[in-house]
Amino acid sequence: MEALYWIKDSRDEWLTNFADFSNCFIMGESAGGNIIYHAGLRAAAVADDLLPLKIKGLVLDEPAIGGSKRTGSELRLANDSRLPTSALDLKWELSLPMGADRDHEYCNLTAKSESSYSFGKIRSLGWRVMVVGYHGDPMIDRQMELAERLEKQGVDVVAHFDDGGYHTVKLEDPEKAKQFFVILIKFVDSCTTKL
Repeated sequence: MEALYWIKDSRDEWLTNFADFSNCFIMGESAGGNIIYHAGLRAAAVADDLLPLKIKGLVLDEPAIGGSKRTGSELRLANDSRLPTSALDLKWELSLPMGADRDHEYCNLTAKSESSYSFGKIRSLGWRVMVVGYHGDPMIDRQMELAERLEKQGVDVVAHFDDGGYHTVKLEDPEKAKQFFVILIKFVDSCTTKL
């Protein structure tokens, strides 16, 4: 949130001369996707305070989501060479508050009951949310569950789940990176184009 307020109040010449504050997106990959989810909920609650910054959408790119109960993709990819279940468990153990399990809201974005979330503001602001994932990612089932849950709450979701790839594949595969940028550009255009 501090970054959004900094942009809003910035007198940086580059931003004031070239940025379009009326068409902003917040995006994060992996753990950043998880952070953007929470930042987006907070930003929606104070959208008027962020003016002239107008957020049009959130991009949750391969959000890092966990949970106590194993999903099919976590079981299928338990020994994944890039992101084995043991590494995921350790990551959560080191990053969650003391005493918290993997169903803590920072880890499991779908653990709370439906009424605990405030998606009404995101809906009323007309924000769209893009969720991207790859079927070779142990967290793919949770990413798809998140997209489905957002849709059930009436959020305008663009979900893109690719059969090829793995977690953070775009960092190693230029073709996957190009494909992602095409999808991202279409998403941004669809949120900013006036009819």
